[in-house]
Amino acid sequence: MDLLRREGVNSEIISAIEKFRSEHEVAAEAEHRLQSSPRFEYYGKEIWEQAATALLCGENLLLVGPKATGKNVLAENLAAAFGRPSWDVSFYINTDAASLIGTDTFTGGEVTFRQGPITKCALLGGFGILDEINMAKNESLAVLHATLDFRRVIDVPGYDRIEMDGATRFIATMNYGYAGTRELNEALVSRFAVIEMPPISPENLKKLLKREHPSLKDEWAEQFTGLFQDLRRKCDSAEISTKALDLRGLMSAVGLMAHGLNAVDALRMGVVNKAFDPFERKLVEDVIVSRIPADLGRSGLFD
Repeated sequence: MDLLRREGVNSEIISAIEKFRSEHEVAAEAEHRLQSSPRFEYYGKEIWEQAATALLCGENLLLVGPKATGKNVLAENLAAAFGRPSWDVSFYINTDAASLIGTDTFTGGEVTFRQGPITKCALLGGFGILDEINMAKNESLAVLHATLDFRRVIDVPGYDRIEMDGATRFIATMNYGYAGTRELNEALVSRFAVIEMPPISPENLKKLLKREHPSLKDEWAEQFTGLFQDLRRKCDSAEISTKALDLRGLMSAVGLMAHGLNAVDALRMGVVNKAFDPFERKLVEDVIVSRIPADLGRSGLFD
């Protein structure tokens, strides 16, 4: 909640989230899924207010946008802010109803129903994070229709009709254009409130770098921020692909620098080598060389 106050989120929204937390207790069996302190923080007042308001109104969220926009970070931060246990469900081409809802299993000499992640999340009032939802076939996602709309139920053939807990929400993420992705059908999309995730701003990227590495000198935090923006501009102008536009890679590279690796070598591992085409790697290296000295080491980067 401190993050929301620092970001300037509307105080009425913060109060509503606190009321939500007080009204919905966490079941003991789900406490291990609580994340009080997510690994990364999401910065962006407008997106926070849009997402939180939608969840407070009982909506499910679909976060869409290009890579390095913080979709999964926001999803984890929302679960932490609302004080809910989270279930991470990764989608892929062979995802089927059984892997989502559950299936029969043989236990103690009898056939029983083994609950899937969607069912457990629904029963225990969790936040289900549906990662890369457009990787799965549309026909396998049809089982979620009654779960995501006003009915809020899971009807398992041969078993009881499962009513969802009032605190349950689902937050799906998707990228356009990745290999193996497909368009979501209209029936599924209509069950979400959709947020188009904006690219991280230079100010917020610098804030993220300083939070992760407080001893990083301001001048180099600005240079790494500028480097990331330079790469984004080259992606936007189609000079390079998005492979090297990797925020996780940049953060990992700075972490390697903090442990003593030369800055250029760390950036080569975290950013440059994500592009497999030799010509593209050379273009990315040129961007790095224009901002980062070849001999820059830990002593020059950190206080």
